[in-house]
Amino acid sequence: MSDIDAIALNFSPASLTLLNAILAIVMFSIALDLKPADFYNVTRAPKSLLVGLASQFVVLPALTFLMIIVVEPRPSIALGLILVAACPGGNISNFITHRAGGNTALSVSMTAFATMGAIALTPFNIAFWGSLYAPTNALLTRTAIDPWQVALTLSLMLALPLCAGIALNSIKPGFAARIRKPMQWLSMIIFVAFVLLALAANWNFFLNFAGMVALLVVLHNALALSGGFAVATLAGVSAYDRRAIMIETGIQNSGLGLILIFAFFGGLGGMAVVAAFWGIWHAITGIALASYLSRTKATR
Repeated sequence: MSDIDAIALNFSPASLTLLNAILAIVMFSIALDLKPADFYNVTRAPKSLLVGLASQFVVLPALTFLMIIVVEPRPSIALGLILVAACPGGNISNFITHRAGGNTALSVSMTAFATMGAIALTPFNIAFWGSLYAPTNALLTRTAIDPWQVALTLSLMLALPLCAGIALNSIKPGFAARIRKPMQWLSMIIFVAFVLLALAANWNFFLNFAGMVALLVVLHNALALSGGFAVATLAGVSAYDRRAIMIETGIQNSGLGLILIFAFFGGLGGMAVVAAFWGIWHAITGIALASYLSRTKATR
């Protein structure tokens, strides 16, 4: 078996461009649910939003680092876990929060604020937590990742389509309402299809190394969900908001993670397998959790 730290996935520049476009469509479809007034309403009672953002960008990366210190995975796998933890919430978190009977408006606002915040916080968290663990620090040094370049990439992929979707919903609300659901389903189907095609192109690689990361991803996802639940509970937010915060923390934008891995880390083996497996597993746990939570109504 080859060394997972030395293998790069088969992923062409054209495929990376396509993934960039898919992520832009995903962010645009999310933004069709938003208006500037939504941001104003959240800022009037920002406690739950701030708790959720702290859970995503402070608590989850810290818990991930502690997990890595205890488990000591291979360097590329460890860096993959750090990178996923540094990403904002995933595009299916809003759908899952709605199914779970949580605060969907808070979930959508968290996704939007976290996406904008990710422009600065994602590269910061990758560089900060990755530098604290010697094996991942060596990988960061070897790849010479530039946080400013990461921020620029994130701005183009996330901020522009997000602003475009909000603008369309404000200027042409009727048209935005008509295309909202089709766009959201289309973006989700395209993204899942792309991940499946990427898996097929690298099937032998994933077959060899999936077992090495599967348990770690399952543990990491459980840590994210439980961490979000614990932070929201300790902060004293309502059960309605707590469901949104827990799901936003446990559903990560692994598609963004894959783009960063291929754009800045050369498709490094362990990192790519972690992000790809996360993309599958968090959807499974999210849907299962939503099914369970939907049996009881959350108090507001």
